[in-house]
Amino acid sequence: MICPNCGYDNLPGDESCKHCEGDLTQLDRPAAQNRLERILMEDVVAALRPRKAVVARQDATVGQALDLMLLSDLGALLVVDVAGNLCGIFSERDLLTRVAGIHSCWENVSLGEVMTRNPETVRLADTLALALQKMDVGGYRHLPVVEDGKPVGVISVRDMMRHLTKLC
Repeated sequence: MICPNCGYDNLPGDESCKHCEGDLTQLDRPAAQNRLERILMEDVVAALRPRKAVVARQDATVGQALDLMLLSDLGALLVVDVAGNLCGIFSERDLLTRVAGIHSCWENVSLGEVMTRNPETVRLADTLALALQKMDVGGYRHLPVVEDGKPVGVISVRDMMRHLTKLC
């Protein structure tokens, strides 16, 4: 990376010039190479129009959660504490890996025992690239959307694919 102040050739990723100590952080920003990359880098989570958050308290039972998920046609629901702050997510994967075949009276098991605690989240102003990266790295199909610790929605891989398909 060539320093604009002194012309010194620095290593890619350097934050400051090794010769004059000038700031190089603005030069190391990724640039979109095509329309799809531009969409991912510039569009924000709000563009997906996240589905309204369907929540259950952590003291609710798995049976109640499944009824709510079936009624709402959801693959995951958000779990909140008594103050309404996000504390977990309960998904189909949690049902298969933490409930099925493990608990004989699974209908009465509390969500707090089997939910995924402290899930990765995004905000409405976060870029689609960030959301997609979190989904990819974590292997998630659903991401809670939060503002000030409170769940406001959920985005899914399907939402992302629909958005990208419309634009392409």
